[in-house]
Amino acid sequence: MSERSLSPAWLSSWTSAVSGVLGEMAWEFERKHGFPPGTNLIRLTDHDDQDVVRALGSDARAPEDLVTFYGSIGEVVWEDVGNGYFIHPARDVLEHLADYGAVRVGESQEPCGLVIGSDGGGLSYVVGPDGSVLRTRAASLDEPELDRVADDLRHFLELLERSLVRFVATGEPGYL
Repeated sequence: MSERSLSPAWLSSWTSAVSGVLGEMAWEFERKHGFPPGTNLIRLTDHDDQDVVRALGSDARAPEDLVTFYGSIGEVVWEDVGNGYFIHPARDVLEHLADYGAVRVGESQEPCGLVIGSDGGGLSYVVGPDGSVLRTRAASLDEPELDRVADDLRHFLELLERSLVRFVATGEPGYL
């Protein structure tokens, strides 16, 4: 495990920090934007998620950090941060994999990327076999063009946090 690997302790710290910023955003949201906030939360993994997390962990395409993430965090729903940011529940990741298969990442011969989330604009986030996080350039996942947005899942979560902090301060989340 590298120093960049996710751990339950790091995820707990990230969740606490981000939850505080989400609370600040909710407090000021209606005054700043003229309408009440939607759903903006980090749902922790519960008992019902555990079987799904084990199933994901048994899939060779799932990087260890992704399994660690879902062992602590059930999903991320930030409807009001920019167009929105969503890290889908592990159940949705497995259902997408079963329904549509893995996503071809880079020059790989075999599709091996897992769709883990999306933004409110129709773009998807894919975790590659090396743990990097990529984003589609268009809403389609049929032969998608992907851009690397983070070196690993921890980096992606740090970028999400920065987008949230920027959104609370300026109303603009940046481009993630």
